[in-house]
Amino acid sequence: MTRLTRMAFFTVASLLAGGAFAAAQAADAAQPPALENSVVKIFSTMRYPDPFKPWAKQAPSEATASGVVIEGKRILTNAHAVLYASQVQIQANAAGDKLSASVLAIAPGIDLAVLQLDDPSFFDTHPPVSRASKLPQIKDPVLAYGFPAGGSSLSITKGIVSRIEFASYNYPVSGLRIQIDAAINPGNSGGPAIAGDKMIGLAFSRLGGDTQNIGYIIPNEEVDLFLKDIAAGRYVGKANIHDDLQTLENPALREYLKLDKSVEGMVVHRPDKTDAAYPLKEWDVISRIGDTPIDNQGMVKIDKDLRVSFGYMIQKLAKDGKLPLTVVRAGKPLKVELPVSAVYPTLVADLQGEYPSYFVYGPLVFSRATRQFLSAFENNANLLRVLGFVKSPLVTRAFDPPTDDLEELVIVSSPFFPHKLANGYSNPAGSVVSAVNGTPVKSLKQLVTLLRDLKDPFVTIEFASKGGEALVFSRSAITSATDDILTDNGVRAQGSPDMLAVWQAKP
Repeated sequence: MTRLTRMAFFTVASLLAGGAFAAAQAADAAQPPALENSVVKIFSTMRYPDPFKPWAKQAPSEATASGVVIEGKRILTNAHAVLYASQVQIQANAAGDKLSASVLAIAPGIDLAVLQLDDPSFFDTHPPVSRASKLPQIKDPVLAYGFPAGGSSLSITKGIVSRIEFASYNYPVSGLRIQIDAAINPGNSGGPAIAGDKMIGLAFSRLGGDTQNIGYIIPNEEVDLFLKDIAAGRYVGKANIHDDLQTLENPALREYLKLDKSVEGMVVHRPDKTDAAYPLKEWDVISRIGDTPIDNQGMVKIDKDLRVSFGYMIQKLAKDGKLPLTVVRAGKPLKVELPVSAVYPTLVADLQGEYPSYFVYGPLVFSRATRQFLSAFENNANLLRVLGFVKSPLVTRAFDPPTDDLEELVIVSSPFFPHKLANGYSNPAGSVVSAVNGTPVKSLKQLVTLLRDLKDPFVTIEFASKGGEALVFSRSAITSATDDILTDNGVRAQGSPDMLAVWQAKP
């Protein structure tokens, strides 16, 4: 090759390479106009409940998030972006006006919510985003759209799908989750993640600490389950197994159970129920869920290179509250149908977007123990140690299932309101009520009923913790003082509407 020929060759190659690079840049930068037009910024004003002052709400707080237009003239976003929102507005990309919206459906457990607009004509020019029907592959390129803090215009960050797993969302809800390395920052929540020209899921969080560019996506499969659930008019939730299970990896455990080498699965350590009709027994090995084999780590294979927790299959196979399983019992396989449910009641429940019930009686405020109330103790090791030492049911029984004798834990949620009636008594805030005038308390409703129907001259209130004291009041004095206490402390009502209905009902 002559020098001139070589120069010509390199010139052509450079031009071709430069053209290819420019074309690649242009293709990478070019986004479907409809897509950018279908991502919105969400403005929320939240009024969270105050678990320690259940008659009041916390001060308003402002938050921004992202959302995406979906079919049915709706906007999909994260539940945490609009939970307890007293006002919601949306703003389209590059638009100057904010439009009023309301929450149509919400699922705090899986962190999804759907909004509707007061003016549906918005959707005439903002079409729904197309959603992919399959999970992405590891290393697939992905774009995260949203309105993160620090600016008002639409942000697009680029990364790859780095992990797909079945993981915990908000206890006790688990679901499929996609990890990406595209930056997801405050305000990105609720924005779509796009692979190719289709949405693969919804951004919902980032990993904090020293990690960088690790974000999480709620995949379309979870979105579709949520939308299918709310189509009936209300959100029910995801069915789950409530039995205690353990892996089958330890050789001594296998030998103890006399299992053949071919048997793999999860061991039933403690069945949820012990009655004879319950299909699972202690030491059963759950080897299959439907027709899918479960390995000794409790994983199932859902793709050539993808294994996830077998819990993923529950949401696919549960039907009419039943889940098909194959168990190995005494060395023999057995097909069973396990009852499953989305709700697993405990003595301490989650508010699920509602405000707490309460009842004021003299200087005392009674309410139900909730997970929101307990969450205030999570980072207070000293308080937890004290509660454990006095054997408070808030520590020892919070996650026990309700019984006929104890439906929920009733607490004194606040310190005494200032009044001479409380002179000499210790602060009972956080104490679990065990009895009124010797009658065991099993629910807040029953407590209000007991107080309403008392005829004794004195009211005696006892608590469940070790080392506590009983409170004794004159019934006539505490009844007559209640209205003044409410007025002095700016409390509008003696109880929440449900508890006032009980108090005002005829005995």
